[in-house]
Formats: sequence, structure tokens, C-alpha cells
Amino acid sequence: MKIRAMSISEANSYIKRILSNDPILYNLKVKGEISNFKVHSSGNVYLSLKDENSKLNSVIFKNKYDKKLSLDNGSKIIANGYISVYERDGSYQLYIDSIELDGRGNLYIEFNKLKEKLNEEGLFEYKYKKQIPKIPKTIGVITSQTGAVIKDIINVIKRRYPKVEIKLYSVTVQGHNSKFEICEGIKFFNERCNVDTIILGRGGGSLEELWSFNEEIVARAIFESNIPIISAVGHETDFTICDFVADMRAPTPSAAAELATPSLEEINYKLENILNRMNKSLINISKVNEYKLKHTFENIHKQLEAYIIRDKIIQLDKIYDKINFEVENNISLEKEKLSKLGAILHNLSPLATIDRGYSIVQKNKQVINSISDIEFKDCLDITLKDGNIECIVEKIKNKEV
Repeated sequence: MKIRAMSISEANSYIKRILSNDPILYNLKVKGEISNFKVHSSGNVYLSLKDENSKLNSVIFKNKYDKKLSLDNGSKIIANGYISVYERDGSYQLYIDSIELDGRGNLYIEFNKLKEKLNEEGLFEYKYKKQIPKIPKTIGVITSQTGAVIKDIINVIKRRYPKVEIKLYSVTVQGHNSKFEICEGIKFFNERCNVDTIILGRGGGSLEELWSFNEEIVARAIFESNIPIISAVGHETDFTICDFVADMRAPTPSAAAELATPSLEEINYKLENILNRMNKSLINISKVNEYKLKHTFENIHKQLEAYIIRDKIIQLDKIYDKINFEVENNISLEKEKLSKLGAILHNLSPLATIDRGYSIVQKNKQVINSISDIEFKDCLDITLKDGNIECIVEKIKNKEV
């Protein structure tokens, strides 16, 4: 009998039924230490349970996840659940229904103790963080020369800012000697001062695999570095002591390369915008200055006209003063002549005679200068210097010879 070939989906589905019908695997209780712990944006939790020799991928659906347990990498737990297959990937995993805490892993306890110690000493304080250069000339990278980290960093930097020079100090990123090599790398770049920024990085891993970056001597070497350091250890959910001490933490090595370098495309775009703004500014300044110059010339022209008019007005005033002076002088001279002439006429005037004590006698408005012109009872008008007298002739007396 010929056996029919099954599709991959059918094979995975069959395996899933086998596992689901197994009485032990469908109601399994296991004990292990959490690693690769991640809470997804959906609320589901993905993790691995491990012991000294093996690990088991696991998942906790959000309706089964108890946040009060404060689970994290290094937590030792007893998990109840069932083994099943995720058919799309053909991978089996433990679907956890409930969890009991079984203590904390030794490494996790050490991690928290060192973190608390260094925090109390002030190694994590923001005031000690150095500024990352915005446009570096040279970047030093401390990582393994054979890993994907250096390739990712080089690719990102070449894409963003190919002008920068990359200097690699190769180290082992896990194992007993790793911490000493990392410290030597930091010391190497600081002694030569030949880089502007240091990127310290490696890929993701378990707490044990990342432990070199949780060592106290590495933390102190980072803190004492005169060159700013970007920590790019593990994935976004992985945290190490280096992340807290470093001047900046990047979620991934690729992100560290982006943080350490500007985008040449953005720089060119900004420079082009600046050039355009400068051109517009110069054009505006030219227009404003042209307007000011034109306005200034108009003002000068008006001022000149005003000066000319004022000069003519002053000239007219001087001519007027001269004419006025001459007229007044002539009038004064004529007055003087007239006064003299008046004095002469006054001396010849009957009024002048009256002023000297004489009077004028009139009869019927005719001057009388002889008694022969007067008769008895005639009415006479005598003019004195200060008035007139009307009188009647009572007596006529001839002048004795």
C-alpha cells in the first residue's frame, strides 16, 4: 500500500493532536528559571524556561498573566500548563495556565545587588552623563569582530553618514575573560583619544550570556571613561548594568549606530533649507536696504529743498529787514525834518504867540487888531492858550499918544 504524502500543515496538525492527547504533556508541571522574558504589546507574555542543560519556549496568554508576580529574567518558577504545537512555525512550546514562584536565580539577585550599590554611589546619575557628539569624525566599536553586531553597525553608519571612520576593538562578548577585554578596549580608546564616541555592543541572549556587561569592573570602566559611551547590549527588552552607567542606552546595536551618527541626507536637506533661507533673507535684506536707500534719498532731496527754501526765506527776511530799515530810517529823517519845519511854523503860528502870553480877539470870527473896529456893547471872543472868553465891550479906551 502506497503512503500518501502529507502537507506540512497536516503533519503539524497531526503532531499537535498527538501532543494534546498525551495525558502527561496535556497537564504538565515544570520547574525552571525564566530567560528571554518579554511582554508583547498584545498583552501576551513570551519567555523561556531553562535549567542547567536545556530550555523550553513558553507563552502566557494575557488572561492568564498575573502582573502581581513581577516576573522577570532570572525568576525561578513552577509552571502548570500543556505542551502544544504552534502550527505555523511547527514549533512546540509550553502554554502556561498558572505559575508559582520558586525563588530568584542567583545571577538575578547579584544583578539587583550591584545595581543598587552602584546607584547609591551615584554612577547612574544624569549629571555625569556626557554629551554624544552630533557629528563625529571617528567612532570606536567594542564588540566581537565575528558577530552580526559590527556588520549591523557598519551598514547603518555607511548608509547614514559614510564620512565617519570606524575603529573596531575586538573582544569576546561572553565568558570569563570577556569583562577584562571590554575594560581593556575602553582603556585603549581613552589612552589614545582617537575616537569621538564609543559603542559597546553585542546581540541578545540570556542573563548568563549577557553577564559580562553586568560586571562591576566594566561598569566602573564605563563611568571613568572620558569618551562618551553608548551601550547597545542585547535586544530592546534586555537591560544590563552597562545600560545604566553608559552616557546613552540604545535598544539595539543598529539603533546605537543611528544615535551616534547624523543622517547625511538630513544634513544636506537642512543645509539646503539653510541656503534657501539665507538667499531669501539676503533678498529681503536687499529689498529693505533698497527701500531704505530710496527713502533716504527722498528725505535728503526734501531736506535739500527745505534748506533751499529756508535759505530763500532767510534772504527774503534780510531783504525785508533792509527795506524796513531804510523805510523806517527815511520816515525817521522825514519826521525830523517835519518836526523842524513844524517848529518853525509853530513859531510863526498865532498859537505860539498865545503861548507867550498873548491872546487873539475876534469879532464875528474876524481878528480885531485895532479899537477902531470895536464899538460899545460889541460881543468879542478872546482866545487864550487854555481856552476862550466871550465878553461884551463896556468901555473903549484909545492908546495915549
